[in-house]
Amino acid sequence: MTDLPTPVFGVNTFVWTSPLTTPQLSDLAEKIAGWGFGAIELPLEQVGDWDAESTAEILRRHDLRPVLCAVMPPGRDLVASSPDVVSATQAYLRKCVDVAQQIGAAHVVGPIYAAVGRTWRATADERVAMLREGRERLRPIADYAGERGVRLGVEPLNRYETSVLNTTEQALDFIDGLPAETVGLNLDLYHMNIEETDIPAALRAAGPALSHLQVSGNDRGTPGRDHLDWPGVRSALVEIGYDGVIGIESFTADNKTIATAASVWRPLAASQNALAIDGLAFLRDWWGAEA
Repeated sequence: MTDLPTPVFGVNTFVWTSPLTTPQLSDLAEKIAGWGFGAIELPLEQVGDWDAESTAEILRRHDLRPVLCAVMPPGRDLVASSPDVVSATQAYLRKCVDVAQQIGAAHVVGPIYAAVGRTWRATADERVAMLREGRERLRPIADYAGERGVRLGVEPLNRYETSVLNTTEQALDFIDGLPAETVGLNLDLYHMNIEETDIPAALRAAGPALSHLQVSGNDRGTPGRDHLDWPGVRSALVEIGYDGVIGIESFTADNKTIATAASVWRPLAASQNALAIDGLAFLRDWWGAEA
């Protein structure tokens, strides 16, 4: 009998706040660890929003595994952009790797190819050229990450948030040729619910390339209180032996900036704390249940 893989359940600080600060992190980390989470996703919207040295100590104190989330607002692009924009984006991604190394994060994840919300039409030939361009511009970042023991996780998003990478298949094509030990995929069930015709099959196709998984209800609410095929997702993850972090990513409607960016126009749970606590309870039962 094959041993059941043991992923670590985490939660993103976007559930409560944006941008994250060091004092907020200190408070959130204590609560998150107290509820029983073993990992935390830390968005780095702007370098310096939170202090890496202090964060490393906070994480050690509460025994939380960090995952660093690169954030791609307008002006951060590796494709179809000016040399200045590309250079600045590469510099930001290198800094993400530096901070990840400082806080002990093995992964930097996110849509690290284009700004979220930027969409445009492209012919088949234009897409081929664009993705080749993006791959070559990501390559030096992958090399930089590899030298520091960090793996990048490229995240496909739904069609309303990007026109570059929407599906697992597209993302696998994009990273093909980049070193597998330093570049993988960050998949998110919210986006997959929109773009994939078979989510378990997409997870199986990702296989060892899956470096990080984000989850929520199909409405960005509490995991399990939705229509997703959770038994199928679990079966696929068991089959590929996934034992990384499974992180709850949702957003608060109380913060105007983050709510607008994520199109969250109503509360998605009784409270943000309840979304995290109930989500963790579901994930524990879900993973512990018989296949």
